[in-house]
Amino acid sequence: MAKVINGTSIPNIPWEDRPANCKDVCWRSSLNPILTRDDIEDANSLFNSSVIAYKGEFRGIFRCDKTDMLPLLHKGKSKDGINWEIEDEPLKFENEIEGQRYEYGYDPRICELEGKYYIIWCRNAGNGNWDPTLGMAWTEDFETIHLMENPFLPYNRNGSLFPRKINGYYVMLSRPMAPNLPTVGSIHASKSKDLEFWGHHRFVMGPKGGWQSCKIGSGPTPIETDEGWLLIYHGVKKTCNGLCYYAGAAILDLEDPIKVLYRSKKYILSPRELYECVGDVPNVVFPCAALCDKDTGRITIYYGAADTVVGIAFTTVDELIKFTKENSMVLARSKTFLLNGNVVSSMLTVPIM
Repeated sequence: MAKVINGTSIPNIPWEDRPANCKDVCWRSSLNPILTRDDIEDANSLFNSSVIAYKGEFRGIFRCDKTDMLPLLHKGKSKDGINWEIEDEPLKFENEIEGQRYEYGYDPRICELEGKYYIIWCRNAGNGNWDPTLGMAWTEDFETIHLMENPFLPYNRNGSLFPRKINGYYVMLSRPMAPNLPTVGSIHASKSKDLEFWGHHRFVMGPKGGWQSCKIGSGPTPIETDEGWLLIYHGVKKTCNGLCYYAGAAILDLEDPIKVLYRSKKYILSPRELYECVGDVPNVVFPCAALCDKDTGRITIYYGAADTVVGIAFTTVDELIKFTKENSMVLARSKTFLLNGNVVSSMLTVPIM
């Protein structure tokens, strides 16, 4: 069995056993969607949100597009991770940073790191500049939120911070993008000594065929296991009916996370249910959070559905690692050599990114 390293015990993690007739690696909650526009005042949609265990309860940062269709972040709290009290007023920061007036925000992730909770989300780059980049903030109690410097220049999205230093550096995954190519993007890793100045930018993995042929982006905070960092990410396929969003999994090297050890060729979650296929943006599952109970290995994934509502799905560390390994992408390469004076070709299989 795979072991969760440096994880959190969450005895009250939201959970439902796998249905008897289900063979999928992830299965949906019977309560889906757990959050809709009716859960917050004057909302058009409530989706792509992040949650985390906090002092025996749960806290979250939620994307809400109000009826003016401007995306903003809202705080929320829950005793069971299913029933949420979400604040009607948008998130406010205790401080201001010159040149970085906060005007919109969406698709947050939360990472617990060294006793603080870091929020990473997509935001406007600065005063009067609405180009998308990543924003960062920290809190210790989800009451007082402290704004930090933007880690990157535009254009960037899908920031996921690792929950510990790796070889003396903080590490963050992100998805740089070109403004004239919004449907193209790969996952990169960046390092920092202080969570303010970021560099050592390295490619991790990019789009491949099928469900992840258009662009990919990191999802929830990576889960540390003795098999490697378990990463849940989204992939996008371009179809004649628009873009379709799926979820997949990869395993990254523990001490060098730009090395992809395994990467699922098959998706782990796809738009299937009505609330995932019909909405403001149809055919979308977009994972932003994954609670993981270190004692049982249970994982509860929170994902946006059709850019309209929030759903949850369940799996375990063991099942997801097994699935990712058994369905990992490989590339056959031909190697030619001499054997007893004859030219012989053999096929090698190596991971492809």
